[in-house]
Amino acid sequence: MEIRVLRYFLEIAREGNMSRAAERLHVTQPTLSKQMKDLEQELGKKLFRRGSFSVSLTDEGMLLRKRAEDILEMVDKTLDEFKALDPVLGGEVYIGCAESYQIKYLAQTIKAFKEKYPLFRYHLTSGNTEQVTERLDKGLIDFAVIVEPPNLSKYNYLEVPEINTWGLVMRKEDRLSQKEEISVEDLYGLNLICSAQAMQVDIPRWCGEKADMLQLSGTINLPYNGSVFVREGLGYMLSFDKLADTGKDSKLCFRPLKPPLETKMYVIWKKYQVFTPIAELLLEELKLQINKSLVDSCSP
Repeated sequence: MEIRVLRYFLEIAREGNMSRAAERLHVTQPTLSKQMKDLEQELGKKLFRRGSFSVSLTDEGMLLRKRAEDILEMVDKTLDEFKALDPVLGGEVYIGCAESYQIKYLAQTIKAFKEKYPLFRYHLTSGNTEQVTERLDKGLIDFAVIVEPPNLSKYNYLEVPEINTWGLVMRKEDRLSQKEEISVEDLYGLNLICSAQAMQVDIPRWCGEKADMLQLSGTINLPYNGSVFVREGLGYMLSFDKLADTGKDSKLCFRPLKPPLETKMYVIWKKYQVFTPIAELLLEELKLQINKSLVDSCSP
């Protein structure tokens, strides 16, 4: 299975049309069709449903699409890594991030880093811990930023100095907005919006068996999207502070949970990982910035 053929396959999958894909790839349609028939023969599976004017993927084709995207992302990342072995002027670093206000430490580090290495480029993807660690394990990213304790048998880590405070995001007109803190009993009967990870890990850590009394209306990955649903009256969102717009002109407000529920953030990377020079330098910069923040926080 050739890398070039996988790129052809993905272009057809994206276009849904053999002629348009051939035009974009600068090859003839008969050549492209033959390449795909050879690929199907090699795999022993039919990858396309062919219509008069379009093509669509079979279940086997959908599986290959996912695998091909991962393979080609790894190939492109490997090429970038070898390019970065020249004298360090810049390079590419890939980071998977949980959603948190504490991502500011990463932003501050990258800002300082780009002043030293103006040709440096970063690529951020967002997701929950399971999603970003999966990409880390596959070698698709260099670092992951997560909001639960890391698996110490697999990863090295840096602990971000501050903590994330959990609370309830609701409309300002809601009766619960009059309360300064929200107890688990306040949540009974409410349509709650929350990440699946939080409902499995964080919320039970906060209220124990009472978590079974809570009514999960929907799950989210990105708090911004959840805040839109809250604003439209679909429910209440359990989230970290400072992720939803709860400013003066917003229709939303945030109230912390009682007793407090807090979550730390960690920057992690695989043990025994071989970094590109630029990724190694960025890690050293992260260590410096985080240590500086710890010292500043301890100063009178």
